Amino acid sequence: MGPQALAAIADAGAAASPRFDRKAFLAAATDGLDALSIMDRVRHIADALRPALPADYGAALDVIQVMAPQLTHSFQAIAVTEYVARFGLGDFDRSMDALAVLTRFGTAEFAIRPFLAHDADRALATMEGWTASDDEHVRRLASEGGRPRLPWAARVPALKADPTRAAPILEALKADPALYVRKSVANHLNDIAKDRPDWLLDRLAGWPQHDPYTVWIIRHALRTLIKQGEPRALALIGVGHGAAVTVRNFTVEPAVVRLGERIAISAAIVSDSSENQPLVVDYRVHYARAGGKTAAKVFKWKSFCLAGGGTIALRISQVIRDFSTRRHHPGRHTVELIVNGQTMTESGFDLLAD
Repeated sequence: MGPQALAAIADAGAAASPRFDRKAFLAAATDGLDALSIMDRVRHIADALRPALPADYGAALDVIQVMAPQLTHSFQAIAVTEYVARFGLGDFDRSMDALAVLTRFGTAEFAIRPFLAHDADRALATMEGWTASDDEHVRRLASEGGRPRLPWAARVPALKADPTRAAPILEALKADPALYVRKSVANHLNDIAKDRPDWLLDRLAGWPQHDPYTVWIIRHALRTLIKQGEPRALALIGVGHGAAVTVRNFTVEPAVVRLGERIAISAAIVSDSSENQPLVVDYRVHYARAGGKTAAKVFKWKSFCLAGGGTIALRISQVIRDFSTRRHHPGRHTVELIVNGQTMTESGFDLLAD
C-alpha cells in the first residue's frame, strides 16, 4: 500500500465526515511507510488514523463505518479495520459489532485477534451468534477469525492451548451454502488437524455424509491428513488405505536440472482388480538440504475412480524455483509416488548448483 492507497483512505475519510483531518492522516501515514512490510503498513496506517479521527472512540467508529464502503481495495479496508483492533478493546461489544460491519468491505479476521486474546470466551460467544447472519462475510469471519493458525495473524494463547475452542462455530457452519464460508471452515479444521488429528477425525466421523456442502468441507478439511496417508482420513472420503494397482513407467524428467527449470513427472497406474477403485494419487518430493539432510513435501496430484482392469496415464509438471517458504539446495531430490496413502515407487532428479 503506497501513496494511492493513502489518498483513497484520506478521500474516504474526508467524504465521510468534516471532522476527519485529511492533512494529519496523510502526514502520519506517509512518515516511515516505505520501510515497512505489508502487515506492518496496515498497523502503521491504523495508527495514523487516530489523529485524523474524532477523539471520542464512538464517534470515530461512526466515521470509519461510513468510510469503509468507499475504499477501493480490500487492504485499505483492512487497515481501517485495524483501527478497531488497536484502539477498541476498551469498548468490547461496540467494537465487535463494528467488526461485523467492516468485514463486508475488507476482512476483519486480523482485527478480531486482539479481542480473542483479551477475552476468548466473550469473543467466541459473539462470533457464534454471527453464524446465523444473513451475510456470508459475517459468517466467514466467525470461522476465519478464530483459526488457530491463521496466516499472517498473531497467535491467540487460548486457541494455541486448545485449538478446538471454536467447535460450536464450526458445527453451526458445517453445511453453509456459501463457498466463501465453507473454504474458511475447511481451513479452520485443517489447522486443528495439525495439532489434534484424533479430535478432528472423531468429530468429522459424526458429521452427516448426505449433505454435499458438508461432504465438501470434510474432504478439504482432511487434506493434510490425507497427504500423510492417515487411514481414518482416507476412509472418511471413501478411499481405502492402499490399492490393488501396479505403477509402471514412473519417471521424472529431465534427470538433471538447474534452478528455474521445469520437471515433468509421469506414471501409468494399472488396476489389478476387477472392481472399480477410488484413488488418491499424490507425490512426495524430498528436497535436498544443507549438510546432506532432506525435507519432504507432499503435493496433490489427482483423485479419481479407476475402473476395474483399467489403466490411466498421469502427467504433471512443476518449476523448481525458490519461494519465501522454501529455498532449494543442490543435490539429489527423491520423488515418491503415493497411492491411497502408500508409497508405490520412487524416482528423482539432481539439482545442479548455479
